Amino acid sequence: MPAEETGATGPAGAAGGPAAAGELSPAARRLYAYAVERHAFDAAEATGALGVRAAAAITELAAAHLLQRAPGGGPERWSAVAPRAAAARALAPLALLVRETHDEMDRLRGRLETLVPAYEAGTAHRDLSGSGRLELVTDLGAVRGLIAELAASCERELLTSQPGGGRPLETLEESIGRDESLLTRGVRMRTIYQHTARYSRPTAAYVERVTALGAQVRTLGDGLMRMLVFDGQTGLMAVPDRSGAALVVREPSVVHFMTSAFERSWLGAEPFPTSVSPDAARSISDELRQTIVRLLSEGLEDKVIARRLGMSERTCQRHIAEIMRAVGAKSRFQAGYLLSAPPTPPPTPTPAPAGSPESA
Repeated sequence: MPAEETGATGPAGAAGGPAAAGELSPAARRLYAYAVERHAFDAAEATGALGVRAAAAITELAAAHLLQRAPGGGPERWSAVAPRAAAARALAPLALLVRETHDEMDRLRGRLETLVPAYEAGTAHRDLSGSGRLELVTDLGAVRGLIAELAASCERELLTSQPGGGRPLETLEESIGRDESLLTRGVRMRTIYQHTARYSRPTAAYVERVTALGAQVRTLGDGLMRMLVFDGQTGLMAVPDRSGAALVVREPSVVHFMTSAFERSWLGAEPFPTSVSPDAARSISDELRQTIVRLLSEGLEDKVIARRLGMSERTCQRHIAEIMRAVGAKSRFQAGYLLSAPPTPPPTPTPAPAGSPESA
């Protein structure tokens, strides 16, 4: 511990070194063992007994409050201090700092709590007037802070709908601690991803951790809206073409609509397995291709389809090329036409005239 914190004087005033780091050097340990066997000693005596210069070890032990000036022995004579007594001397400034910090925390809490009546009166007026029920937050840091605040106060259930395939590792690392805290205090948590998230190893690892604590995670092919709903009272929705922005919803009717949309998606979604079997992979791949066929027949561009399905544009183009080969199309336009055209019914046979050999 540094001398500036302990209030040591003389040689003990030198900061740094092993004592400042909290670990005594071997020489200091040998000197302390030598010191406790004697009422007092000086540097020359210790140097002669230990065979090494004792001045640095004396400074180190004095800085750790394990040596003190010997009473009545002159300024150069030292005596050992019991470790518990040394600890009490070293920790006294820290204990004082802790008490002062607690006092300051109490004062700050008291000052802030005086504003509670004004805040509650203002929010009650805002709810009655209807203002503040829809709020656009455009700063990503503010959105993250709001999510953390809502998660900390969530008591019953968190609904999360996250399109876009596998989640970024940074996002997962940011949310895992918050989500584990939610689950350990008994909050129910349900999440919907897109099927493509199953092939993301970080996402699968995150799902394995939260499902072990009771979370439920499912996946869906298309039709997800990015949103969070806390306790059926407050919702956050993504804002189109505004990356990092969110619309905060406190209007009960809109939150009810968001919850209903989530429940419809949840019913059609499939459980997220932490490992994907070959049969499951083929099934999901077939469903993705069927969704691509539908979106292609609607005339959507590759990048739009890729974004809707949470996959890279390159992967989407590979699927589209395979679909075009399957239907014999030479262009995306022709593929869209062939896929959207109704199937041609087989020709109806013409009945043969009565009395003809065919009728017989």
